[in-house]
Formats: sequence, structure tokens, C-alpha cells
Amino acid sequence: MEAYCVKCKAKKEMQEAEEVTMKNGRKAMKGKCPACGTSLFRILGNK
Repeated sequence: MEAYCVKCKAKKEMQEAEEVTMKNGRKAMKGKCPACGTSLFRILGNK
């Protein structure tokens, strides 16, 4: 799963990616940037 890293200013492939459910019930992916270790977060579709 790819996500945008604000520190690197580029799209990166997530490491240690896991699917989480937000408070409003929507699904999202949470992981780490392989280059700098910053947390990455990507909201998924409603499906």
C-alpha cells in the first residue's frame, strides 16, 4: 500500500501496514515510511 510521506515529500510503500477502523467507522491503513520512519496514514474507500 502506498501513502504520501510529508517528511520525504514523496509517495512511499508502507512498512508494517495494518488496517484500522477510525472513530467514524471508515477503514484506513496505518504504517511507517521505509526511508525516515514517519507514520503514514491512508484513508480507504467505503467498500
